[in-house]
Amino acid sequence: MNEPKEPVKNPRRGLFAAGLAGAVAAVAALYVIAGPNGNIAGAHSCSAALASASAAKPFAKGDVAAFLPASAPLNLEELTFNGPDDTPVTMADFKDKTVLLNLWATWCAPCRAEMPALDELQADLGNDSFEVVAVSLDRGGPGKPKDFLQEIGVNHLTFYQDSSNGLLKDLRKMARATGLPTTILISPDGCEIGTMYGPAEWASGEAKALIQSAMGKKGA
Repeated sequence: MNEPKEPVKNPRRGLFAAGLAGAVAAVAALYVIAGPNGNIAGAHSCSAALASASAAKPFAKGDVAAFLPASAPLNLEELTFNGPDDTPVTMADFKDKTVLLNLWATWCAPCRAEMPALDELQADLGNDSFEVVAVSLDRGGPGKPKDFLQEIGVNHLTFYQDSSNGLLKDLRKMARATGLPTTILISPDGCEIGTMYGPAEWASGEAKALIQSAMGKKGA
């Protein structure tokens, strides 16, 4: 009596399954990023920001030629800093508003130089759908940066700060904010549209055209 034979395993099928699993893992790694608090956010949720980045790309010239439209936008909703009353706010609190997030400090000469232009930009474009959010990273508290802004006549920007530098550390974990100033254009759903390293003339027509194009404004 012949004993039943075990089915012959197909080695090619095993290799195919392993390859498929690897491909799925690679795709998952490509479309998943860790937030600043270690939470996972799907990059597919930033599809609108990707479209805004594409719209803004032709306008990255002249005074804003160094603006880098995002090719894989980061979800920045969890970024945290302090508001004017010293209470924590996150980028999620700016939902439905395009934000130009600027990181600056009084000890940074280029930051000081571009602050009047950021104030002018807020005066010209600031409304329910757009805001310049300039966050002071001075470690000594709000006194020195507030005095500086008053001294140069800045009166359209709301005062935001992060003396702990936690905001800078979180962005560096995501390979952003390598130095100051760093400015990030963020979509209404809290995703990166593009990033500028170094100063820019933010009140220029070219800067306004770039921002308005990212917001889908006609005639930008």
